[in-house]
Amino acid sequence: MDWDNVRVFLAVARGGQFVAAAKRLKLDHATVSRRIAALEATVGAKLFDRRTTGAKLTGAGERFIGAAEQMESAFLHAQGEISGVDLELSGDVRIGAPDGFSTYYLTAALRDFAERHPGVRLQLMPLPQLTPLARREVDVVVGLDKPEAGRFVARKLTDYTLGIYASAAYLKRNGGPSDIAALKRHRLIGYVEEHAFSTALDYVRELFDGARTSFESASAVTQLEAVRASVGVGVVHDFIARRFKDLVRVLPERRATRAYWLVTHEDTRNLGRIRALAEHLAEAVGRDKGMFL
Repeated sequence: MDWDNVRVFLAVARGGQFVAAAKRLKLDHATVSRRIAALEATVGAKLFDRRTTGAKLTGAGERFIGAAEQMESAFLHAQGEISGVDLELSGDVRIGAPDGFSTYYLTAALRDFAERHPGVRLQLMPLPQLTPLARREVDVVVGLDKPEAGRFVARKLTDYTLGIYASAAYLKRNGGPSDIAALKRHRLIGYVEEHAFSTALDYVRELFDGARTSFESASAVTQLEAVRASVGVGVVHDFIARRFKDLVRVLPERRATRAYWLVTHEDTRNLGRIRALAEHLAEAVGRDKGMFL
C-alpha cells in the first residue's frame, strides 16, 4: 500500500475537504483526487462521499482511518529516530496557542529559534485546543489545561496571573470602583461564553463576581484593546498589562491564577524539529517565569 496515498487520505479525513488537503500538502486538487481514487482501488472500497460542502468518510473510511493512523504513527516514529541524528533541522512546525500569549510573548520568544534553525518554517495558529493536535493540524499546543486523556505528552510551562484593569482615561472620566459592588456599576468587558475554549477562561466571572458583561470578545487581544480604548473595565493578563503605561489596575486584591501547558503528540514529539521547538519554549518560559507572576 502506497504511504503517500494514505497520507493524502488522512489529510482529507482531517480537513473534511479535498481542497483543504491539497493546500496543506502543497499538492493540486487533481493529484489529491487521483491518490484517493488509487487508495480506494487498493482497499476495494469507497472511502469518501463527495459533497458540495466537503468530503465525509463512508463506513469503510471510518473503519480504515484507524489502520491509516497506525501507519502514520510507525512512519513518524521511524522519521523521529532518523531525524534525531540530523544536525540541520527543516520542515514546518505549527504551534497552536492563545492569542494573548502568541502576540505578547511567543512571537519574541521564537526569534532565537528562527535564527538558529532557518530551515524550519514556524506557523502560529490561534488553536489552543487539543483536537487540532490529535488531528495533526498543529504540532505543538500551548494550552490552558493539562490533558486528562488521549495520546498527549504535557509539561507545565508556568503559572500566570490576571487582574482587573481600566485605562487612565476611563478612570479620569468615570472614576474607579472602590469595591466589587461599585465595579458592577461599570461597563464590563469579557469573553463570549460559547466561544470560550477552556473552563480556565472563567476568570472573568471569577474576578467580576458573576457580574454581567456588556462588551464581549472571543479574543484576549481584542478585550485588551477595548480596555485601552476606554470601552470599559476588563480582565487582563498581568504580563501583558505591564507593557502598557495607559493601563491602571483596579481592585488589586482581586487576582486569578492560571497555567500554561506545553502539549505534544506521542507520535510526533520526537521529530527533531518538534522536539527542538518544545525544548526551546520550555527553556524560554523557564527563564522568563518571573514575568508571568
